[in-house]
Amino acid sequence: MDKVSLLTAIADHFQKEFDLVMKAAMATYEAATHEENRAENKYDTRGLEASYLAESQSKRAQELKLAVQRYRDMKPIVFGEDDPIAQGALITLSSEEGEQDYFLGPVGGGTQIHWNDRFFTIITGASPLGRQLVGSEVGDVVILHGASREREREIIAIA
Repeated sequence: MDKVSLLTAIADHFQKEFDLVMKAAMATYEAATHEENRAENKYDTRGLEASYLAESQSKRAQELKLAVQRYRDMKPIVFGEDDPIAQGALITLSSEEGEQDYFLGPVGGGTQIHWNDRFFTIITGASPLGRQLVGSEVGDVVILHGASREREREIIAIA
């Protein structure tokens, strides 16, 4: 498994998202500071609302910039079948519903990535699933707590 290309694919995904958010933030900033959005009376909040949106987009852009850097700096680790799960592991869980792939990363939890004809979800060690997986091994069972029921998943592969 080529973990270098996996980490590159993740960093590239966050870079594309960063670029989009920066464009949106710049457009929103321009709208917030444009003369037409100047308050006409004390109830006119168009400019203020646009400035709040621009600030939020800027914060999201900084988070994405950090994610890009964290994945570009990450050293690829190849895990064997007997190794416990740690950050950098690509994990396959199985249940009666099928298989699901996850990557245990430093940031970006919940992000879906397509790589090498596979879809996987990034999770972090801070997530409920991530906390269960860290230190687990192939053959261990984790329990996912859903709104309506608990579901068991078996760890069938670690790479």
